[in-house]
Amino acid sequence: MSSRKAQEMSVRFDSYPENEQFARMTIAAFLMDLNPTIDEMADVKTAVSEAVTNAIVHGYENQVGQVFLTCMKDGAHVRITVTDFGKGIEDIERAREPFFTTNPSKERSGMGISFMESFMDSVHIESTVGKGTRVIMDKKLQAFYLV
Repeated sequence: MSSRKAQEMSVRFDSYPENEQFARMTIAAFLMDLNPTIDEMADVKTAVSEAVTNAIVHGYENQVGQVFLTCMKDGAHVRITVTDFGKGIEDIERAREPFFTTNPSKERSGMGISFMESFMDSVHIESTVGKGTRVIMDKKLQAFYLV
């Protein structure tokens, strides 16, 4: 068993679409020492991608704002938080419905939150209209630590 201490990292980046990939790679690099399975890493990267894309596309729409990404790892437990200070979500429960989108003209599938919920152990969303959204996602990895 590992005697590792909890660690946290955070990054802030502009809400440009190309920064979604930056967020995915940042999370992957931070979690590598936990030696996640390929499926676990794919799940986490997909969930981060969806949360960041939602912040960029829906939170800020055609404006540039800041997206904050934090990740805490404590043993095999991982908590990822994506925060924006964009327009917020009017109805979180409606937004959770598969195929619901506020932006159908831009070829959005409305599956972002559903994907996050299917790939992570838990997803909690806090949002205030006009102030922004925070998505908190938790996952417990198998955590076969590298020696």
